[in-house]
Amino acid sequence: MSRPPRRLAPRTLRGRLSLVALTTAALVMAALTLVFTLVMHRHLQRQADDELHTRAAAVATTVDTRGPRVRVVESGDDRLLDTNVWIYAGTHLLERPPTTDDDSRSTRVAGRLAARSHPACTTIETPSPDAIRLCSQPVPGHHGHRATVVAALDLAPYRNSAESLLLGSLILDAVMLACTYALTRLAVGRALRPVGAMTDQATQWSAVGSDERFGSAQHPAELARLGGSLDALLDRIRAVLRHERQLTGELSHELRTPLTRIIVELDWWRSRPRSAAETRATHDAVTEAARSMRTICDTLLNDARAAARGGTTAPGAAAVAPVLRRLADGLGAQERVRTVVDVPDPDLEAGVAPALLERIVSPLLSNAVRHARSTVTVTARHVPGGVRIDVTDDGPGVPAAFVGALFQPGRRADPDDGHDGAGLGLPLARRLARAAGGEVSHDPGHAPGARFVADLPAG
Repeated sequence: MSRPPRRLAPRTLRGRLSLVALTTAALVMAALTLVFTLVMHRHLQRQADDELHTRAAAVATTVDTRGPRVRVVESGDDRLLDTNVWIYAGTHLLERPPTTDDDSRSTRVAGRLAARSHPACTTIETPSPDAIRLCSQPVPGHHGHRATVVAALDLAPYRNSAESLLLGSLILDAVMLACTYALTRLAVGRALRPVGAMTDQATQWSAVGSDERFGSAQHPAELARLGGSLDALLDRIRAVLRHERQLTGELSHELRTPLTRIIVELDWWRSRPRSAAETRATHDAVTEAARSMRTICDTLLNDARAAARGGTTAPGAAAVAPVLRRLADGLGAQERVRTVVDVPDPDLEAGVAPALLERIVSPLLSNAVRHARSTVTVTARHVPGGVRIDVTDDGPGVPAAFVGALFQPGRRADPDDGHDGAGLGLPLARRLARAAGGEVSHDPGHAPGARFVADLPAG
C-alpha cells in the first residue's frame, strides 16, 4: 500500500496565516496584472492608431479631388508615400508602397478598408512574430469623387514595449509576493509573541498554583479575552489544587487521633508481657481505631466526590445519643477531662449518616476537650426544623481577636500552645455540616469558656 501524501499545510499558525496572505496577495496581483495588461494593450493600440491617422491625414494633403479625377500632387517630401501608404480613388489603387505588389496580403486588406466609406482599422497577423496595423482615412472630393488613404504601421515596437511592461510587472509581482510573505511572517510572529509568553507564564503559574493573573489592563481586546480565559482556567486549577491540599490536610488531621491510639496501644502492649485478656483488649482497641480510620476516609472521600459532582452529601439518619456518647467516652478518657452528654430525648435523630455526624461533632468535641480545664458538656435537642448540638467547655474561650479567623483553614489562636493541631478541624466540621444542609457556628456571647453549635436537619 502506498503512503498517504503528506499534508502541505504548515503546522504553525504563523505559517498558515502567512500562506493565506500570500495566496490572497497572489490572486489580487494576478487580477491587477491582467487588468494592467489589458489597459496597456488598449493604450498602445490607441497610440498606434493615432500615429496611423496622423500619417494618413498628412498624406491626404497630397491628394487632389477637385478635378474631374483624383490625382496625387507631387510634394517636396515624397517620403510620406514611401512609408507603407496606399492611395485609392474609390476602389482603384493609385499608389502603393514600393515594398509591396498588387497581390500582396497587405494590399488586399488595404483595398477592403478603402471600400468602406468611413475610417476603419484592422490588424494583420503575419507568420513572423511581428504584426501590421492598417487604418484608412477617407478624403472627401467634388463631383462625386472620393479618395481613401490607407496607412500601415509595424506593431513590433509596441508589442515589444507591452512584453517589457508585462515582464516588469511579473518581476514586480514576484518581489511584492516575497515581501508580503516575509512581512506577514514577521508581523504575525511579533503579534503572536505575547500569546506565547502568556502561554508559558500560565504553564508556570498553573504548576505552582500561583495567585498571579493576567488581567485585562494594557492588553488589546483579543489578548484581553485570552487573558480572561487563562485567568479563569488558572482559577479552576488553583481551586482543584486547594481542594486537594484541603482534602489531604483533613485526612491527616482526622486520622491523627486513631493512629495515635493504635501507636499508644501497641506501645503499651509491648512494654511488658501481657495476659491473653489484655492482648485481646489491645487487639479490640486497634481494630476499633482501624475501623474508625476507614470510616473517616470513606466519609471525607464521599464528601469530596459529592462536591466534585456539584451535589450534596447523601442523606441519612443517625441516632444522636449513641454517637455523642461514643465520642465522649473516647476523647474524655484520653484527655482526662470529664465529658457530660445530655440528650433528654433518647430517640432524637439527625438527618445525616452516623459517620457524617461523628465527623461533624468530633472536631468540636476534640477542640473543647483540648482547651477545657475540667469539664466539657455536650447537649442535643430538637429545634424548629432540625436538631441542635451544643459543645461547651470551661476553658479560657476564644480570643476576641481570633473570632473572625476561627473557621479559616490552617489558622490557630495560639500556635505555641503545645498542641499539634493543624487548624483544620473546625473548618472541616463547618464544611461537612453545610454539605448536609446544616451549619456550625461559634456562640460569641457565651462566657466563661466557649460554646460551638451544630445545627443539622432532623431525621
